[in-house]
Amino acid sequence: MKFYNLKDHHQQVSFIQALTQGLGKQQGLFFPLELPVLESTEVDHLLKQDFVTRSSRILSAFIGDEITPEIMQKKVKAAFTFPAPLLTTISEKIAILELFHGPTLAFKDFGARFMAQMLATVATDKPVTILTATSGDTGAAVAHAFYGLQNVRVVILYPRGKISSLQEKLFCTLGGNIDTVAIDGDFDACQTLVKQSFDDTEIRQKVNLNSANSINISRLLAQICYYFEAVAQCPQEAREQLVIAVPSGNFGNLTAGLLAKSLGLPIKRFIAATNANDTVPRFLSSGKWQINPTVATLSNAMDVSAPNNWPRVEELFRRKKWSLQDLAYGAVSDKTTQDAMRELATLGYISEPHAAIAYQVLREKLHQDEFGLFLATAHPAKFKESVESILQQQLPLPKALASRVNLPLLSHYLPVDYAKLRTFLLQQSQ
Repeated sequence: MKFYNLKDHHQQVSFIQALTQGLGKQQGLFFPLELPVLESTEVDHLLKQDFVTRSSRILSAFIGDEITPEIMQKKVKAAFTFPAPLLTTISEKIAILELFHGPTLAFKDFGARFMAQMLATVATDKPVTILTATSGDTGAAVAHAFYGLQNVRVVILYPRGKISSLQEKLFCTLGGNIDTVAIDGDFDACQTLVKQSFDDTEIRQKVNLNSANSINISRLLAQICYYFEAVAQCPQEAREQLVIAVPSGNFGNLTAGLLAKSLGLPIKRFIAATNANDTVPRFLSSGKWQINPTVATLSNAMDVSAPNNWPRVEELFRRKKWSLQDLAYGAVSDKTTQDAMRELATLGYISEPHAAIAYQVLREKLHQDEFGLFLATAHPAKFKESVESILQQQLPLPKALASRVNLPLLSHYLPVDYAKLRTFLLQQSQ
C-alpha cells in the first residue's frame, strides 16, 4: 500500500517509509493512496472477533503485505495489552468508551505502542531520534512505549507550566533514552519547533529524525481499531443510529474515527467537540480559517489552535465526497465543562475535563432517535487537582501515577528558539 504527501501528491511512499520519515516534503502529512472499503458482511464478521484479531485485520487493510499477517498479529498483541471498555451506565441513549486503561492512562497508548512495535519490526543498527510535541498525554504514551529501546532516543517538547503536574510526572521522571524539554511557550509553539526540525536537512540526517505525534501515520491507523471495538460492544439496535462525540485538539482522534467509517464501520455521524480553542468549529460555522492565539483551559491536552490533522480530515471528506456540513461540532467553555463534570458525577460517572466536553456537546447535538457515544480519553486522576476541586471529592491515585509522583523531574528548559533546540539535538546526539 502507498501513502502520498498531502502537500505534494507526487511524493508517494510505502508504509515503512511513511513510518520512518514521519513527515513528507514541505512538512506534508502522509495519507493512504487507497481507501479500502469492507463489505458489510465482513464488517459484521470482524465485529464478532476479539480485539487483537480484528485490529490486525483492520491494520493490514491499510498497510498491505509490507507487514505479513502473522507479524501484524504478533505486534498488535504486544501493543494492545489492555481493554477499551464501553460503559452504558449513565443513560439508555448515551454510552462511554473508556480509552485510558493502558500503561499511561490515556488513549495515546494505542497509537504510541503500535508505532513502537512497528519501528522495532523494521529497525536497523542506525540510531533513531524520535522528536515529538505534546500537550499532555502524547508525551507519556510515547516515552513509555519507547523507554529502554536500543538505538532509539526520544525528545519530547511540552509547554512549560501548561500541563498538569501529574501528566508531567508520568514522563519527565524516566531519564535514560528519554529527554524531556519544557518550552517557554504554548503547544502550538512546540509543534512549530518540531516542524522546523524536520525542515532542517542537516538535523534530519545527522540524528535520523522521526516523529511520534499523530502526524505519524502509524499512530493514526492504530486508533481506527478502538472505534471498531466501540461498535462491537454497542447494543445491536444502536449500531445503525450511532453518533460519536470526539474531544478534539490536534484532530488525530477524529481523523481515525472518520477512517473507520470510510472502511465500512456503521457510524451515522461524528461530533467534533473542542474547548475555547475553537478554530475548527468557527471554520465549520463561517467557512473562514482563522487561527486565534491559544488560550489555556481546564482541558489542556486540547489547547491547540492550529490542529495538524485537519488537512487529513478535509482530504478524506473530499475523496469520499462527504460534506463537511454533516460534521457536527461544538466548543465548550471552562464553566460549562465544570457543569458537565458535575452532571456526570450526579449520574455516577467521574470524568476529567476532556471527556466532559465531549459529553456536553453530544448531549446538545444528539437527536431523539439516535444513540450517542463519547470518548473518555484520559483517567480522571491525571487531572487530580482540578477534578477534586470541581467535584469536591478525593480521587485515589492509580498505581501508574502513585509510583512516579515523588520522583524528581528530569526536564531541560528552553525558550521558543529553534537555534537553541537545534544545538540541544546535536549536542545530545554526540
